[in-house]
Amino acid sequence: MIFKLLKSGYANVKKALAKTGSVIGSKLRSLFSTPIDESTLDKLEELLYEADLGATYARELTDKIRLLLSKDPTLTSEALIDYIRSEILGQLNLLPNHSIDISTATPFVILIVGVNGNGKTTSVAKLANLFKQSGKKVIIGAADTFRAAAVEQLEIWAQRLQVDIIKGLPKSDPASVTFDTVSAAGARNTDVVLIDTAGRLHTKIPLMQELEKIRRTCKKVLPESPHETLIVLDATAGQNALDQANIFHKYTPITGLILTKLDGTAKGGVAIAIQRKLGIPIKYIGVGEDLEDLQPFNAEAFVNAMFE
Repeated sequence: MIFKLLKSGYANVKKALAKTGSVIGSKLRSLFSTPIDESTLDKLEELLYEADLGATYARELTDKIRLLLSKDPTLTSEALIDYIRSEILGQLNLLPNHSIDISTATPFVILIVGVNGNGKTTSVAKLANLFKQSGKKVIIGAADTFRAAAVEQLEIWAQRLQVDIIKGLPKSDPASVTFDTVSAAGARNTDVVLIDTAGRLHTKIPLMQELEKIRRTCKKVLPESPHETLIVLDATAGQNALDQANIFHKYTPITGLILTKLDGTAKGGVAIAIQRKLGIPIKYIGVGEDLEDLQPFNAEAFVNAMFE
């Protein structure tokens, strides 16, 4: 049963990364199918950049391939591709804490942040489903009080999933909703608290400061919380997603990434670029629209799918 689930999970990741794979895996094989010269290496760097690995890392990888070939010009295309695959996997594995261990605290509070349109509210519902499927009691805090549609959406998800939800009046203080949610979680013997925040425009400093207030409110109820602060990023945004994460991280310590819409982009390499730049591990990836299409991040499966 477990093997079937893992196999199914990899199939979903592979499908989601099909566009990225067409840029990296397929084009690499085509590129290395002819004699490799300096022009080929220039195209390699461009290809890696197109996959949104970042200009610096694309150059570093290309230089490593150049050095390898200078030592052994007879290396096969598959040997070179395997080397690039291994290098990227090594980069992702530099940060080992890709999983979330909710057994370290009860209730375990997770703050969800991000810009509107990245799939943040939907990701909250998908996380609730993941935890409930593993037998955990979940409560959702609808702290995005400035967007009535977000609260309504979460209410519908909560009813469907049969999990508790705490909400406030429209445009009420998000921190008060957060306070009520974390307090209720303790009283109701809840395992996991998921707090949805407003989709902050990362250029609006007062709104970011409000996010800091929400964090302080969590600590008033539960001093060590939030235990995780996850930012939801749209993979189709490419390097713009990196800019968003960087600014959020300045105002509230981000502990993990949720990368959505991987099935809609050829720029899945942005996952490596963000983790490398910010030193923040990827916790979950979105591989489709369905409720079950949010999966814990597995570096090896992710990289293998990129090169299919």
